[in-house]
Amino acid sequence: MKKISVIIPCYNEENSIEELYNRILDIFQLSLPQYEFEIIFVDDYSRDTTRVKIRKICEIDTRVKAVFNVKNFGFHRNVFESFKYVSGDCAFLIFGDLQDPPEMLPDFIKMWEKGSKCVVGQRKKTEEKFFIRQCRKLYYFLINQLGEKKQVQFMNGFGVYDRSFIDAILQIDEVSPYFKAVISEYGMDLSVLQYEQSIGRRGRSNFNFWRNYDFAMHGLTSSTKLLMRASTLLGIFVAFICMLFAIFVFVRKIFFWESYPLGTASLTIGVFFLGSVQLFFIGVLGEYILNINERIVKKPRVIVEEKINFESFGEKN
Repeated sequence: MKKISVIIPCYNEENSIEELYNRILDIFQLSLPQYEFEIIFVDDYSRDTTRVKIRKICEIDTRVKAVFNVKNFGFHRNVFESFKYVSGDCAFLIFGDLQDPPEMLPDFIKMWEKGSKCVVGQRKKTEEKFFIRQCRKLYYFLINQLGEKKQVQFMNGFGVYDRSFIDAILQIDEVSPYFKAVISEYGMDLSVLQYEQSIGRRGRSNFNFWRNYDFAMHGLTSSTKLLMRASTLLGIFVAFICMLFAIFVFVRKIFFWESYPLGTASLTIGVFFLGSVQLFFIGVLGEYILNINERIVKKPRVIVEEKINFESFGEKN
C-alpha cells in the first residue's frame, strides 16, 4: 500500500490547524482510503496557541507528527526543511493557513499516479490587492525573461511531489533555497492544476509588501545571473560614455580656453573619470559577489527544538 506524507509548514495558524486536520482526515477516509498516510506539522516558532493545538492532535492520533523549530528561521528555510521528515512515497505540501484547498489532493494524486513527479497548484484567482497583484505579474515577467529556467506563475509550492524528486532536492546544501526556483530547475514531469485561492484563516497575512519584495529579490538572485550581468554591462556602457564626455571637455578646454571658469574643466573631467572607474569596478565586484553567493558558507538550515510521534517510526524525539 502506498503512503502519502502530508507536510504542513505552520506559523501562527491557531485559527485553522484543527479544521485543516479534520478536512484532511475526511479526504483520506472518503476519497483516498487505499492509501496509508501521515500528517507532519512543521512549526516555525509560532507565538500563538498553534503548538498547543498541534500537541492535542498528536495525542489523539499517532499518525500525526510534529516538528517544532527552536526559533523562527523564515518561510523558505522551514518549507524546504519540511521535506526532510517525509517517509511516504510522495509528499503533499499544504500551508497551515487554509488558503489552499486540501480537497485538491485527490486530483493531485491522480496526476501523480499517471506518472507526474511534481504536480503543483496554480492560482487562477486570488483576493490580493490590485497593487500587489500587478507587482507579482511584473515579477513573473522579469523572472521568465531573465531566468535560465521558466517558473510556474502564481504558484506557492502547494502540490504533490514524488519520492524521487524529494530525494533529489534534499541533496541541495544551500541554507535558504528558493523553492519555486528549485521546482523550475529540478521538477520532473511537471504538471499544473489550477485552483481558486481563498482568504487565509490567520486574518492578517504575514506577507506584507516588504516580505513579498524580499521574496522577489530572493527569487531573482536565485534564478538568474542576467540581472547582475546587466548591471556590469550597464556600468561598462556608462563608464564609456563618461570617458568620452571627459575627453570632450578636455579637448574643448584646449581649443576654447575661456569657455570654462578656472578649475571647472579639471573638476568635471575628474568627476566623470572617477565615476566611470567606480561604475566599472562595482560591476566587477558584483560578479565576485555572485560567485561567492554560489559557494556560500554552510550552516544549519533550521534547528529543531522538539519532535512528536516520530518514535513510532523508529526515530527518537
